[in-house]
Amino acid sequence: MIDLKLLSKICETPGAPGYEKKIRDVIIKEVEKHVDEFYIDNIGNLVTKIKGKGSKKTMVAAHMDEIGFITTHIDKNGFIRFHTLGGFDPKTLTAQRVIIHGKKDIVGVMGTKPIHVMSPEEKKTLPKTTDFFIDTGMTKNEIEKYVSIGDTITRKCDLIEIGECVSCKSLDNRISVFILIEVLKKIKKPPHDFYGVFTVQEEVGLRGAMTSTLEILPDFGFGLDTTIAFDVPGSQDHQKITELGKGVAIKVMDSSTICDYRMIDYMTQMAQKNKIKFQKEILTAGGTDTAGIQRMRPGGSIAGALSVPTRHIHSHVESVNKEDVIETIKMLEICVQNIENHNWEH
Repeated sequence: MIDLKLLSKICETPGAPGYEKKIRDVIIKEVEKHVDEFYIDNIGNLVTKIKGKGSKKTMVAAHMDEIGFITTHIDKNGFIRFHTLGGFDPKTLTAQRVIIHGKKDIVGVMGTKPIHVMSPEEKKTLPKTTDFFIDTGMTKNEIEKYVSIGDTITRKCDLIEIGECVSCKSLDNRISVFILIEVLKKIKKPPHDFYGVFTVQEEVGLRGAMTSTLEILPDFGFGLDTTIAFDVPGSQDHQKITELGKGVAIKVMDSSTICDYRMIDYMTQMAQKNKIKFQKEILTAGGTDTAGIQRMRPGGSIAGALSVPTRHIHSHVESVNKEDVIETIKMLEICVQNIENHNWEH
């Protein structure tokens, strides 16, 4: 069983890149009694530490920001224009609700040109993010009482259970935030100092992971994120990347990282030894905090990643399998607790 009440709160709390305070505050309340120390660094990462007996350092990074938008213009009729913060597939924006975080939260809807008045050529063209505007139902004078240029905007969607899955916006990467919180609650005496880092601004360039790695200088590192599960109609076997219900994904590579083969071997051995369901992941497009952990230390760190298979990624209805989440929690805890027992020689 997973704590759906906590997961719902984590997913539904806003935190666009660069504006993660609200979700960071939620995380602090959950972990502060379970770690030896924590602090917020200058860029906004939440760094937690559980002291170990060894001389090395292990770091796990789960980014707490979510893809969102930022207000760029309010036109004469009160419609809001925006710029994206993170990668969006424009077609997923159609007819969706959002929340503008101004002096108070204002709900709006994504609008675009109705199909009834589109030309035949327009109907054949995929939408662009610049085709959309946000309608709050307010006039320019009314909306400007609450909303200013630079206010962030996040998606409005509640977490629900569907079959063996949960579905919500921002499971990328709030499911990993949830997993890291659960692991921090379980680990008591790690073999080395264990740093659980909730990073900022991953969706716009892995920025928080780079700065926290420069400060912590980990010997061992784990990225913790979601990955594509293209196990849906229209996919071929070689395109799936991962599948829901097949367990935690051990990353081999993505477009920003070739994971250390020693870490891949270690995680594979831990999964097999402890009868944890797992699958290998090769993601040819997209990157994670693993890249920052691996490279932003003199000489690099021995780094790999655990991924949660996710359908409909970067949309309002991201979906993960609950058993995959449980397997990922088990896997991360075991990997952190047994890291000193592996032969790390080249």
